[in-house]
Amino acid sequence: MAELDKAGIAKAYARWAPVYDLVFGAVFDRGRKASIAAAERVGGRILEVGVGTGLSLPDYAPSNRLYGVDLSAPMLQKAKTRVEEQALKNVEGLAVMDAQRLGFRDATFDVVVAQYVITAVPDPDATLDEFVRVTRPGGEIILVNHLGADQGPRALFEQGFAPLARRLGWRPEFRFAHIAKWAARNGKVTLVERRPMPPLGQFSLIRYSRI
Repeated sequence: MAELDKAGIAKAYARWAPVYDLVFGAVFDRGRKASIAAAERVGGRILEVGVGTGLSLPDYAPSNRLYGVDLSAPMLQKAKTRVEEQALKNVEGLAVMDAQRLGFRDATFDVVVAQYVITAVPDPDATLDEFVRVTRPGGEIILVNHLGADQGPRALFEQGFAPLARRLGWRPEFRFAHIAKWAARNGKVTLVERRPMPPLGQFSLIRYSRI
């Protein structure tokens, strides 16, 4: 699987920042709300990795303590503006940060949420390892992501589209098997749930419990 470049990703999302909510807000809405609902079943201190423009922040209950990080400073600036304008007092921190090198102590969070992130980082395994590190035992790691088809016409399309997609900052051919192999290798998580998201099932909600 071809690698993504961190600087290229940052540039891609800087270009997306002014129009991200308009272009992707409705497309990602079901997965976003499903991940929030899952996170709130655990509650407490919640880290959103790849918080972007902060689109999901107002949907969390005020009882949760929220932290958000993103590689893109322009995206994060829009998140900060959203927090200020909507007086989201439960958002306790927003920072520019590399998902592969999170600046938090071990077991800091009850939940780590990553919406549409894993296919858009240079090293998915290192990123997932970081999620495990900062999640307390008994907490959850909640992913929502497009997962590539294993075979058939969609798999062929995703392979062909992959070079262009990487210029836009993501991998369309990324499959669940990659995550499953990572979990087995990591050894500190157990799969709780994997379910497709409507309307077409190309996105999936994946929940891991931290052992």
